[in-house]
Amino acid sequence: MKTVLITGCSSGYGLETARHFHANGWNVIATMRHPRADILPADDRMRIVPLDVTRTESIAEAIEAAGPLDVLVNNAGIGLAGALEATPLAKIRDVFATNTLGTIAMCQAVIPQMRARRAGRIVNVTSSVTLAPMPLVAAYTASKTAVAGFTASLALELAAFGIGAKLVEPGYGPTTRFAQNTDLRLEDTIPEAYADFARPFLEAFAQPALVTTPQDVAETVWRAATDSGERLHYPAGPDAVALAGLDGRVAA
Repeated sequence: MKTVLITGCSSGYGLETARHFHANGWNVIATMRHPRADILPADDRMRIVPLDVTRTESIAEAIEAAGPLDVLVNNAGIGLAGALEATPLAKIRDVFATNTLGTIAMCQAVIPQMRARRAGRIVNVTSSVTLAPMPLVAAYTASKTAVAGFTASLALELAAFGIGAKLVEPGYGPTTRFAQNTDLRLEDTIPEAYADFARPFLEAFAQPALVTTPQDVAETVWRAATDSGERLHYPAGPDAVALAGLDGRVAA
């Protein structure tokens, strides 16, 4: 029976992904900063482990507790939206610490055991902001685009050891990271000078034509994790699939 470790399982994409792998018969290590046992199935194939991907000691403890892993899913993330000039640099550092460096640190921690077995999959969850430029999310986009470039290079680096590295690119949805896991309000990051420019984009976010659901993401992560081919990009959700088609990089 295979085992997956998923980061950021307290809500949204991570929570649904943990449920999906469990439903498909896998052992699941569901990690979160503040563990909650009431939101996931309670049996011997579901383990909830505390993890803060920004703390080296927390990563080491979680990996030791998890044991051998077949798949790592880097899903933990922080959202950030607003005009760049009004966004505190400290908050941007926090976003990179989780979205980018947290992903890299988790990969570093897991690769040695996968390399020793010459098998494994790493699935890094980014965003459709990496598929097309979008306003008011510059710092967030930078953090996720860094992961995209990192994963593309890592895939080449690890292929010789039988390890696959994949990218899942969710579109926009009710649980999008623009609105999750941040204490910074849009009122704080969109100055009056940007109000007229920002208004149509905020209205579009409030009533999107196409949305991505947690189920879309969970199913796409599953496909990426179980795909033994060389495909790198996996858009998740109808809006992400549409953007990926326009981008021309992603096979259906």
